[in-house]
Amino acid sequence: MSINITLNDALLASTAAKTDAAKKLLAEIARDFSPVTFANSLGAEDMVLTDLIVREKLDIEIFSLDTGRLPLETYDLMAEVQKHYGLKLKVYTPRHELLEPFVRDKGINAFYESVELRKGCCFVRKVEPLQRALSGKKAWITGMRAQQSATRDGLPVRSFDDGNGLEKFNPLADWSEKEVWAYLKQHGVPYNALHDKFYPSIGCAPCTRAVTPGEDVRSGRWWWENADTKECGLHVKA
Repeated sequence: MSINITLNDALLASTAAKTDAAKKLLAEIARDFSPVTFANSLGAEDMVLTDLIVREKLDIEIFSLDTGRLPLETYDLMAEVQKHYGLKLKVYTPRHELLEPFVRDKGINAFYESVELRKGCCFVRKVEPLQRALSGKKAWITGMRAQQSATRDGLPVRSFDDGNGLEKFNPLADWSEKEVWAYLKQHGVPYNALHDKFYPSIGCAPCTRAVTPGEDVRSGRWWWENADTKECGLHVKA
């Protein structure tokens, strides 16, 4: 959700310092790990990284996963990204030969029935497309932050992704939510309209809801599950 923040001197200073560090890291990644790609899920953090990559003219590919069940607001932002930056996102979609039998055999909303079926849906719609997106790359970049949820506590800036066989970077790992929104507001970066409706974390439409004040920022994702299971398989700790 977008935050009604005051851009005071302390916040501006911390955001500027972390922005400089992120720029430096992104430039190093582009230089040392080509070909590298950035997984843009079109959340607030991902829009910070999109803006930095475009502003700095870095040789980093930007892609998104279209699961086929994203909210309308996310598709609207995809279009706005192209208009605002002149950037054509590389979009990956589920393979029909995997998706069609899954939906036919398990049901269109099977993900509500068990964690196993939800992860099966995530695999078909997100994990397998991600594997194709990362094929042949030396590194990938995400917008994850350590403060987002219990499953991301202690998130490193850099690690080796054993499952995909390449380096993984989280340049915003130590950013606060206020710093993310300070950057977006300072630079006039477009963002998902659902953030203004109390959706801090946005995934597929059936698996995302608004949150109430005081709730964890990812409590609106797979809200019917235990907090310990709330990852889709794209980001799994070793």
